[in-house]
This record gives sequence, C-alpha cells and structure tokens, in this order.
Amino acid sequence: MTTLVTGAYGFIGSWVVRQLVAEGESVYAFDLSEDVHRLRLSMTDDEIARAGFIKGDITDAAQVNAALTDYKIDTIIHLAALQVPFCRADPRRGARVNVEGTVNMFQGALETGIKRVTYASSAAVYGTADMYPPGALAHDAPPHPMSLYGVYKQADEGLAKVYWQLDQVTSIGVRPYTVYGPGRDQGMTSTPTAAMLAAAKGQDYHISFGGIGQYQYGRDVASAIIQASRAKFEGAGCYNLGGSVAHMDEIVADIQAVVPAVKITYEPKPLTLPESLDGSAFEAVVGKIDWIPLADGIRETITAFRSLLASGRLAT
Repeated sequence: MTTLVTGAYGFIGSWVVRQLVAEGESVYAFDLSEDVHRLRLSMTDDEIARAGFIKGDITDAAQVNAALTDYKIDTIIHLAALQVPFCRADPRRGARVNVEGTVNMFQGALETGIKRVTYASSAAVYGTADMYPPGALAHDAPPHPMSLYGVYKQADEGLAKVYWQLDQVTSIGVRPYTVYGPGRDQGMTSTPTAAMLAAAKGQDYHISFGGIGQYQYGRDVASAIIQASRAKFEGAGCYNLGGSVAHMDEIVADIQAVVPAVKITYEPKPLTLPESLDGSAFEAVVGKIDWIPLADGIRETITAFRSLLASGRLAT
C-alpha cells in the first residue's frame, strides 16, 4: 500500500509518518509547509528521507488529483486542518482548508479510484458538557459545535457520509480530544504539552485551562488512525477516541513527579466540552487500542524533550 498523508508535517501527521516509515510502508507527505521540525522530534534524518514529500495545497483540486495519480496512491490519511484559533482569526481561510480541502480529498479519491479515506474530525463537534447526560459521551451523541472549527469538522463528517451514500467511498473519521506529546505546539489544548516542555527545561509554567478532560498521547492517536485505515470496514463512520480521563491536578502531579523542582499551575476554568468521550464503538470497528497510561505518557514526553534539547534537535 502507498499512503498519502495530508498535514504530514503537523503534530499528529508527523507521528503517522513516523510509524508508517518504521513499518517499512510507502508513504508520501503532502503538505504546503516544508518545515520538518516536528518530524525531527521523533525521527532521524535518514528516517525522514525515507518518506516522500509532495509540496501541495489541499485547497487546489488539481494539485490533489495530480499527487494521487502521479504517485499511485492507494489510501489517504487526511489530517490537514487549521485549528481553533486560526479558524477564528481567518474564517474564510479556515473554511477553505478545513472544508474545501476535505471535499478535494474525497472528490480526488473518487476521481482517481481510491476507495478509502481516513480523516481527523474533532471533539469540537460537540457542545458544552451541560448539553449531554453524565458519563462518557457516545460517538452518536448529537453535535452542537461552539466554534467555527467545530462547525467545519461537523461539515467534514457530513461530507464523508454523502460520499459513501452516493459514491461508495469508504471512510473512517476519528475525534481526538486533548492530544499531547512532542510536537504539540499549536491549538487551544496545547498548553499541557507546553508545561511538559517547560519542565524539561527546568522552568515553571501556567496551563491555560483546568478541570477534568480526556488525554491522548500523540503516538497512540497516530496508531489508532493507521489502524482505522487498515480496518475491514465499509461505510462512513466517525468515532470518538478513548484515552485517559484526568483532572488537571493529576497532570500537574505527574509532571512534578518527573521534575519536582518546577512549579506548574493552571487556570481553574475547565474546557466547555464533555469530560470524556466513549471510544468503545471505535474499538469495536478497528480493534483494541493500547493507550499508554497518562503518567507514563507524561514521563516519556518529558524524557524525550530533555533528550531533544540536549541533542539540539529541539531549540531552546
């Protein structure tokens, strides 16, 4: 199989490329950026060179179709998107990238004979916690997006359903929550990872939110997406991911267990999203996902940051 990964130089995309390369798969990174700094956080230069690179803009249908055809792509992992703050700052560009870009990927798959797209949606399709019953939120709970980003992601889920109903393009979407780990340096929920990086530097840090939420290690999310891309499945499904549910007090305690000398604090105001999402429907389709325990993931992240800082692969 030859896989095209859009947004390959982003946070989750870089982990997806890393795993595919490690497995010896043929993978092409499709990205407008040529900045490989996130890939360098988890891959050697030789490993990065084993992935093909296609400079391209997902809002340009001709570029998308040319990449799919010229490089004989078999399957698409579509991760390119602008996150919450960028969609808010430039709604038109957010719609072009997050919605028109997704149309181009599905239409490109249809026009070039690719039968499968795996893509990232988001927990942002949901509304505030008080809109739902207590407990982990089921994957088919009604969406009530409260941001432009969430609206765009809801539109993507609808597009996927229509491309299956009309054209039989199979797809699986995943809805991550708060993803952390080396390379998470953008977005509304990136500050827990920023706190881990600060701790690795021996610096204090103030996290921008609190409360209870769900946390997923970047490497595990990448593994889940790749697993979804290989699942024996037909249709158009979009599913919540599992992970660790924790209060921000636990995040702080786990960071300070690794680096006791730093002071990590946080804003008490929680995210407005439901506290946890039920990933059981996803695992029923793609198989069991082995989520790393939160304390282990935080320790691994800080250890990785220390090593990267010492080696110069991560600038101070």
